[in-house]
Amino acid sequence: MPPQDQAIRLLEDENKRLKRAVDELSILNDLARAIGASLNTQEIIQTIVRRSLRATNAEQGVITLVEEQSNQSMKTLVRTMVSSKEQEHFHFSQALLGWMHLNKKPLVINDPKNDERFRGIPWDESIRSLIAVPMMAKSELRGVLTVYNKKDGKPFAEDDQRLLAIIAGQSGQVVENARLYEKEKTLVKMQEEVRLAARIQTELLPKSAPTIAGYEIVGRSIPAQEVGGDYFDFIPIDEHRIAFCLGDVTGKGLPASLLMANLQATLRGQTLTTGSPKTCLERSNQLLYQSTSPEKFATLFYAILDLQNHQIHYSNAGHDNPYLCSGHTATKRLKTGGIPLGMLPDFSFEQESVSLEDDSILVAYSDGVTEAMNVQEEMFGEERIAAVIDQHKLAPASEIIDHLVSAVKTFAAGHPQSDDITVVVMRRTKN
Repeated sequence: MPPQDQAIRLLEDENKRLKRAVDELSILNDLARAIGASLNTQEIIQTIVRRSLRATNAEQGVITLVEEQSNQSMKTLVRTMVSSKEQEHFHFSQALLGWMHLNKKPLVINDPKNDERFRGIPWDESIRSLIAVPMMAKSELRGVLTVYNKKDGKPFAEDDQRLLAIIAGQSGQVVENARLYEKEKTLVKMQEEVRLAARIQTELLPKSAPTIAGYEIVGRSIPAQEVGGDYFDFIPIDEHRIAFCLGDVTGKGLPASLLMANLQATLRGQTLTTGSPKTCLERSNQLLYQSTSPEKFATLFYAILDLQNHQIHYSNAGHDNPYLCSGHTATKRLKTGGIPLGMLPDFSFEQESVSLEDDSILVAYSDGVTEAMNVQEEMFGEERIAAVIDQHKLAPASEIIDHLVSAVKTFAAGHPQSDDITVVVMRRTKN
């Protein structure tokens, strides 16, 4: 070749190289502006894929984000295809993801079926070639950017790999930041919903103790989480009777609080239409069984205080047995009742009545009291409850709750509260 022609050829090659460099810089500049102006993960990913297809002249592209601590090791967030004809969407394989986890470097495959690195791996028939590049953030693989098939049918070149690697390197941290931002927004929204649920649950509990001549009835609930599954209530029936109860539904947190609200509505409705604890529990049991899943149930102590005859008529649906005592009588446990509500569709509960002497006190509590643990993982237990009641049985009802809660917290000595703590105390005062 004459020297003059050779010089022209070299000049043409240099011009092509410079033009490609200018095109690459334009693509990268446009990409930087586009993804830097958004915190929406989907928008950013769509932009990256479309710019990548333009840069490599590929038919189809996908970004696969790698999820940590997930049953699925990868999650495809977007798949964008640019082609003059309809094609099936290709699927990023676990084999490619595994290779990328191990190597964390760009991968070009121009003959998938005969590539020695992926022998035995089935490929979609229409995949002729691909480039996969890692998207890194803080030295960790956060995603993989893949493009498939050049439109002109040619294989992918080294320049295609280099440019796609630059795009992925420029985009990896941006995608991660956007994803973290959206997760934070979701978390904030969930926290707000939990706070709202906690406020609603608090409003469902009695705002104050009822004022009853000759009696004190006080309740208190301390949830282990923002919302809990313990429930207590005071329900006036007529001028001579008031119902009171303490329940504990399965689970903790928001699901338990929803079941607790269901239990409250059910009990209030049945209390005002039935005349006995036995009937109230039997009907409530049927309603809860019909409206909840099999693993959901609630324990409940339910009693009606007869102010004329100074008696309580009670039944117990699988709850911790309350204590009843006075300054003149030994402590007894109120055991009569049956199984937790919602376990079986039909169950015949038992009912009992007991008379109340002056200074009689009844203490009902949830298993958050008995099962409270210290750092040695010892439980507070029933004997300590009985000891607190015996020591303070002449104190006002509210003070008995104070003493019991204080004893539980002292026993736990900083060990995290694992369950809701709820106590109801009823006392007949001296005439």
